[in-house]
Amino acid sequence: MTIKPVSTAVFPVGGQGTRFLPATKAVPKELLPVVDRPLLQYAVDEALSAGIERLVFVTARGKSALEDYFDIASELVSSLKAKGKHAELAVLADTQLSPGQIAYVRQQEPAGLGHAVWCARHITGNDAFAVLLPDELLWNPAAPALAEMHTAYKKYGGNIISVMEVPAEHTQRYGIVTPGAVDGLITEVKGLVEKPAAGTAPSRLAAIGRYILQPEIMTLLARGERGAGGEIQLTDAMAQLIGTQPFHALTFTGQRFDCGDKAGHITANIALALARDDIGPAVREWLRTQDI
Repeated sequence: MTIKPVSTAVFPVGGQGTRFLPATKAVPKELLPVVDRPLLQYAVDEALSAGIERLVFVTARGKSALEDYFDIASELVSSLKAKGKHAELAVLADTQLSPGQIAYVRQQEPAGLGHAVWCARHITGNDAFAVLLPDELLWNPAAPALAEMHTAYKKYGGNIISVMEVPAEHTQRYGIVTPGAVDGLITEVKGLVEKPAAGTAPSRLAAIGRYILQPEIMTLLARGERGAGGEIQLTDAMAQLIGTQPFHALTFTGQRFDCGDKAGHITANIALALARDDIGPAVREWLRTQDI
């Protein structure tokens, strides 16, 4: 059977970002910079590198700046052209996607990740689709996470999630995989549990915010069943697909930064700055002089 490539990606971006107040009072957390690019841009670039053609942003009230960011800033473009600032124009080009390439839908209540994904159902339709959580910055320029997952999907079909091993004491923070057969970086998923109680996790393989899912997930999410935290959990719906469809996890081999957390966001800025030829030496020199 020919497996159709995944062409649509869903980005749940409706969260309030309360951990980053007061900055997020006026700026969506997804637009907070990591070095000189908004966090969301990294996830969009990752999706485009995987062959994604259509981007669906699930937003909420107060997130109109996200739409403005991906629009064409006509006055700015005209000004840069007049001043001959070609390098700056090239930087802007990455934020100006094709007309109709982005769709926006509203999550009208904060009912959980599963609910946010379900809000995109009329756009994803009857095809498999990807989900990317921008808070999770998965950094591997040589092998972007979703591109690697898309390759695995073409081989295995069904559902693919990205995972990493986490310390045993942190498993209660994540959706954790019950592992089956292992083939290199691919692990068969025999079960999934959202935020298991301490000491009960079936493994240390944690889902880290990248998914390729079959359209049947939307039917399960439509039931509105509440899980951990009283929310509609994507992990719970995915668990119900296990055994009815192929389900695998791909272990991510790059660096993961939890940019929904202040320390994780700062760490991402430092790590990505150090990797830059233009600013890395200055940042490295400053770090060398600090008593840390």
